[in-house]
Amino acid sequence: MCATCGCSDSASVRVDHSHADHSHAEASRTVVLEQDVLAKNDHLAAHNRARLAELGIFAVNLMSSPGAGKTTLLEQTVHELGGSTPLAVVEGDQETLLDADRIKASGAPVVQINTGAGCHLDATMLSRALDTLAPARGSVVFVENVGNLVCPALFDLGEAARVVIMSVTEGPGKPLKYPHMFASTDLVLLNKIDLLPYVSFSVPEFLHDLRHVNPDARVVEISATRGDGLEEWYGWLRQRPGRG
Repeated sequence: MCATCGCSDSASVRVDHSHADHSHAEASRTVVLEQDVLAKNDHLAAHNRARLAELGIFAVNLMSSPGAGKTTLLEQTVHELGGSTPLAVVEGDQETLLDADRIKASGAPVVQINTGAGCHLDATMLSRALDTLAPARGSVVFVENVGNLVCPALFDLGEAARVVIMSVTEGPGKPLKYPHMFASTDLVLLNKIDLLPYVSFSVPEFLHDLRHVNPDARVVEISATRGDGLEEWYGWLRQRPGRG
């Protein structure tokens, strides 16, 4: 069980008519707990957002399933933009320093956050990471969230923008299966398009499903390894679109 948001790693659906009142009370307590946790997080996120805005720092919350290509994209972005724009990275994983080591080798300052059993980053974690990173005024801070399409969508970090990276190898239907994630994003990077000839993935179907849950999200088709679409991604970063 995640110690922060309360999601279970062995979820099930039960109907027990003999304990209906008890089940209803338990569900009510769960809802109140979730509201308390999210309210506290949102308060801290507002402080992060004000702190970052004061320094002119553009923070981007990168979210995806595991293996969608977040770290590879960040490596390419640091190589291409690091010489002209101050960049820093917050890496979120349950364990290891593997991704942080890759980012450090690419030339950007990085802080690793290991969440243990936790399935997402939260505003407190980002605040502590910013204390350690001390990013330069006017910089771009990338937050590579823990890889999953559920819990990271619920927790505001104080970011200026949210980006979902979706790989064509993941198959269709993800916006409909995980609507909150896709509804809350500003930009979708459809990655690994170089593999389209080898997988069963319909781009028009994906775009149709995405528009059903988020008509306004911008979509950029990319290949982080081959370079397709990356100039458009860099252009989006230079524009620094805010969440208002």
